[in-house]
Amino acid sequence: MDERERLLELVRTRALRVGRITLSSGKTSDYYVDAREVVLDPEGAYLTGRLILEMVDPEAVAVAGMTLGADPIVAAVSVVGYLEGRSLSALIIRKEPKKHGTQKFVEGPSLPEGSKMAVVDDVVTTGSSLARSIDRLKAEGYEPVQVVAILDREEGGSEMLKAKGYRLESIFTRADLLAEK
Repeated sequence: MDERERLLELVRTRALRVGRITLSSGKTSDYYVDAREVVLDPEGAYLTGRLILEMVDPEAVAVAGMTLGADPIVAAVSVVGYLEGRSLSALIIRKEPKKHGTQKFVEGPSLPEGSKMAVVDDVVTTGSSLARSIDRLKAEGYEPVQVVAILDREEGGSEMLKAKGYRLESIFTRADLLAEK
């Protein structure tokens, strides 16, 4: 079993919940994926980090994503990258600005203006979280160059991001997740 197949097995057995649920987008679905069940596990973090690292644009100097879904992903990609000789800073994007001190939206190492970023997320439905992440990174003077997710639910997120000028890359799609084993 290769790394992608193993990660898919982990997502199916640990993160996939079948049954009616309301998603953060407000949509209802017949399944839910809690990627944290996988990405906060050592093996799942390693596999996610490796697979996304392989996808990250060679010009990117950082991975960034909206808290909370992307937090373990950016950390995993950054650490695996370091172990494999590729230095990628990890940036966390807040949903609300910090209430004290610097009142920042973006946490992590200060990088030069124009630094290229790979923007990551766990599960994409509408793409709104990735779009907010892109906008906040641009407001900080960074240049988002790609968007990557563990799972594209294939419910409009890819199309919305394409309209903003970005192509969504994902390790898995709904079709992969729900295919017969």
